[in-house]
This record gives sequence, structure tokens and C-alpha cells, in this order.
Amino acid sequence: MPSTTPNQYPVFLSDEQRERFEEICRNGHAPVKKFRHAQVLLLSNHHRPEGRLTGGQIAETLGMHINTVARIRKRFAQEGEAPALERKQRETPPRQPIIDGHAEAHLVAICCSDPPDGRICWTMQLLADAMIQRRVVIQVSAETVRRALKKRAAAVA
Repeated sequence: MPSTTPNQYPVFLSDEQRERFEEICRNGHAPVKKFRHAQVLLLSNHHRPEGRLTGGQIAETLGMHINTVARIRKRFAQEGEAPALERKQRETPPRQPIIDGHAEAHLVAICCSDPPDGRICWTMQLLADAMIQRRVVIQVSAETVRRALKKRAAAVA
């Protein structure tokens, strides 16, 4: 069994919290991550009738790493119930958007202008080419332009 450090973040659950966590484990509708975190907190509870388990015992019982158990306990002790159960939200998106507010304003301005000579209306590819030609963006696909316009139409409607 892996060695463990002393429990720096003890878990003391109230009766209401314990009942909520047991309900999460019972109902079968919670996401797996939330279910597993609730199990960790229930097994870590100092007021557990069978006695609390150590981090190593919990990790072995639930098939997770000892550091995960410690991280869940720490988040519960420092931040509370909700952050310990829910996924941590990303601070930044995985990719920066190609068409941000500035580029979207230029896109709308291009849409409102007259189409190129020999054309009756703007196509998505023509809009993408015009944005590149005007150096609003370095590169953009017609699909990205379509999504930006669709998002804008949904916001206006």
C-alpha cells in the first residue's frame, strides 16, 4: 500500500451533507466524477460510524490515486462542498477565438457593404476572403464566418 502523509485536511460532514452525498451515490443520475468525489468525502468523514479511512485505504478501495484523494479533501476543507464535487472550470478556453469582437464588427461591416463586382450577394467564402484581404484576420474559413454570423443572428433575434 502506498505511503501517505498525515491528514492535513480533515473532513467533518454534517448530517445534511452526509445525506446529500449518499443521495448522489444512490440516485444514479450524477456524473461519475461527482459520484466518485462524494464517495471520497463519505469515506473520509471523521464521524463515519465504521470509522474514517486513511487516504491510502480510500485510494485503494476506489481505485484512484492517493493524490486525487488528498486533492478532493483539500478542496472540501478550503473551498467547501460545491467546489469539491464539481469540475474545476477552465479560466481560459483551450483555443483563442479566431473571430473576436473586433473581427466580428468588421465582418458585419463587410456584410452590410455592397458585394464585389459581378456578384449579387456575399457568400461565406467571399466574406472570409474579404476579411483576410483587409487584414482583419490572418486566416479564417468560411465555416468560421458562418458560425460567427449565426451566433450574431441568434443574439439579435
